[in-house]
Amino acid sequence: MAGHEIPEPADRKQVADPLSDPLAVEEPRHSCDPAFRHGVVVGFDGSTSSERALAYAIGMARRSGSGLIIVHVANRLPTTVWAGCEPPVFVDVPDHRTEVLGLELACADYLSEVPWVLVERGGDICHELEEVGREYSADAIVVGSTHGIVGRIFGSVAGRLARRAQRPVVVIP
Repeated sequence: MAGHEIPEPADRKQVADPLSDPLAVEEPRHSCDPAFRHGVVVGFDGSTSSERALAYAIGMARRSGSGLIIVHVANRLPTTVWAGCEPPVFVDVPDHRTEVLGLELACADYLSEVPWVLVERGGDICHELEEVGREYSADAIVVGSTHGIVGRIFGSVAGRLARRAQRPVVVIP
């Protein structure tokens, strides 16, 4: 019968050939709480500028009726500092600061206005904030500005994030 196709049964699974269609294989996505989808991501490390960013992000999430995703990026130091090896290899440094920050945030009255979650990551701050933003389909990323000589020499996190992010970035002075 020309022009007529027999439909596949609904209970049969379609298996795509990954070699014939490279788009058929999708990268595994991290699972996230759907209540925080389209929320506001904020980078937080306990510094004064990150506290200002958190305050702004709380107001932004409250006004938009969305959740708040607070991200703390743990330290990773290159071993080249100690061993002089090439190429740079990164070592995870135990960072108990996330636990302390989590306890402080859990006791904070100002966070009772919005639903929030604390996410810990390790690695490059810009990359991890953008990755969390992608996973949660965030409406915006809020960060504090970097002050001091380190930001001037190596470039601030806010500046690098604003140049590469795929979503709006709000930088709080």
